[in-house]
Amino acid sequence: MALLEEWHAKAYSETADRGQLQKLWSDYFAREKDIYAEILKTPDDEVRGTVSELAERFGVDIMTMTGFLDGINDSLKTPNPIEEMTEDTEVGLGFDKELLYKNMVAAEADWLYGLPEWNDIFPEEKQHELYKEQKASRTVRKAVKVYPNDPCPCGSGKKYKKCHGKNGANRFEG
Repeated sequence: MALLEEWHAKAYSETADRGQLQKLWSDYFAREKDIYAEILKTPDDEVRGTVSELAERFGVDIMTMTGFLDGINDSLKTPNPIEEMTEDTEVGLGFDKELLYKNMVAAEADWLYGLPEWNDIFPEEKQHELYKEQKASRTVRKAVKVYPNDPCPCGSGKKYKKCHGKNGANRFEG
């Protein structure tokens, strides 16, 4: 079984004891935070090694490192082959700083995007800007419905039905 499959079976088990799963995730999040704090200290240096070497370097077990690699993969400049990854697979942690920050915001992982190490990477204003960009990108804006007797959105002063709504167009393309 590939490491990722093993990690998913363990971390997302539907049959595992609820308390065990909570402990697993609680422990994982604490270790994950430590790893991110470490790699954010030198964000321009790509950490490389096998999965087992990185697990040893960061003081975590193979499964925790697998979960970490799964989580960071979408933020990497060159994604790792996580689907078929083994303990001996060479991996890298060269991440896109803005993308990583936004992905942490998207995951609502405030314990990660709130790490003090980010302050040495981005000024507070930039962090706020990235946060807002990410939140706005997930906001679905519903188009305003224009009814026949409403003023036309084009600003002509005419009713919609006499302007852009005539001839059954039923939409505004201003």
